[in-house]
Amino acid sequence: MQRRQFLGSLLAGPLATAAQTRRPNIVVLLADDLGWADVGFHQSEIRTPNLDRLAAQGLEFERFYSCPLCSPTRSALMTGRHPMRLGTGYTVVRPWADFGIPAGEHFLPQTFQAAGYQTAMTGKWHLGHSRKTYLPGARGFQRSYGHVNGAIDYYTHERDGGLDWHRDGRALRQEGYSTDLIGQEAESNIRGRDKSKPFFLYVPFNAPHAPLQAPKQLLDRYASIKDERRRTFAAMVDSMDTNVGRILGTLDSEGIANDTIVFFFSDNGGPTGQGARNTPLRGAKGSTWEGGTRVPAVLRWPGHVKAGKTSQPAAVIDLFPTLASAAGVTPGNQRKFDGVDLWPAIQSGKRQDRGPLYFSIESGHGLHFAVHEGPWKLVVEDGKSHLFRIEEDREEKNDIAAANPAVVKRLETRLATWRKTELPGSLRHSGEAPAGFRSPKEWIEAAR
Repeated sequence: MQRRQFLGSLLAGPLATAAQTRRPNIVVLLADDLGWADVGFHQSEIRTPNLDRLAAQGLEFERFYSCPLCSPTRSALMTGRHPMRLGTGYTVVRPWADFGIPAGEHFLPQTFQAAGYQTAMTGKWHLGHSRKTYLPGARGFQRSYGHVNGAIDYYTHERDGGLDWHRDGRALRQEGYSTDLIGQEAESNIRGRDKSKPFFLYVPFNAPHAPLQAPKQLLDRYASIKDERRRTFAAMVDSMDTNVGRILGTLDSEGIANDTIVFFFSDNGGPTGQGARNTPLRGAKGSTWEGGTRVPAVLRWPGHVKAGKTSQPAAVIDLFPTLASAAGVTPGNQRKFDGVDLWPAIQSGKRQDRGPLYFSIESGHGLHFAVHEGPWKLVVEDGKSHLFRIEEDREEKNDIAAANPAVVKRLETRLATWRKTELPGSLRHSGEAPAGFRSPKEWIEAAR
């Protein structure tokens, strides 16, 4: 018996290695509220040596677009479909919302799990929490850890007085700064994996999203920054970068860096009122200007993707079909992607026409929209249309709408057609808590 077990272990080693190399591991790193000018590789004063290393070793996207807010981006990432179809086209899932991504939508980790991948997430969910069918464990993640709402306290892990921290759907009281805990859990998942199978790991940090909280030693590192908000924000980004380095270092020490696709990006542009910077882009989080949607983004796969920069327009809705294509995995979705498989363009270095890109947001002044088509970008804000040749004018300084009425009309018609895809019951006007709202004692346990 012992001899058979010994021989079996000898045979399992090479077979496991072969299985591991057949398909790449996937690690998706998501920052929360990171601005265009908040990384070293965009000349920030914030120290981000690990992200800079990732950018130097990988392919940096000069035109990668997220949605203007958090939940819309996360829903687009998970489904490859536009948030307008999912009910999250305009705003985020608030703590008091009895809403999540509809159960009929197929999630990215479900495709990878069906293909034999181990699937795990560690960090911020923000795609629905009131029902168990909205939670990570019901959407393809075999393991999950972190929090379900946004804007939790970094130390108490509470939102509105209720504990919002869990492991695998059970409330968890744990000491520590949340950014460090998320990085530690990601490292633990990689080291503790089944080495005979590839893995899909999603690491959505809550940093540097408010509340602005950072360890004193990191605040001291940025003592030269006089603006208190910017100083704290910088320290929070620094902490996230350290934990990105922890994850990259784990891939190195496990000997699987060359077998792993790493994709890093931010969920929206930076909130300048909280200390973020999007220079030289116009606008900020919560807008359809470039500063609200164009974000730092890098893809690394050593030996498969040439390091450098690309002007290929890409968006969060493209990640599902693109990552599945890169891994040789067949997507399991039955509903059509809005995203495009950009893997051929990434491999060849030849720019691909991915078709129009659409953005939407609801602010205190109403609904705002944008559409990109080829060299053009139309922004509709407060009922007024603005037109730019965005590849030449990323700062959106030269409004040429008056000189191009036919282009404006065509893009306005595109927007009107696209708006008809809006899911009835979309999240709208959900910024204020209803009268009598009370948070549960433990958010994850309160799911029905």
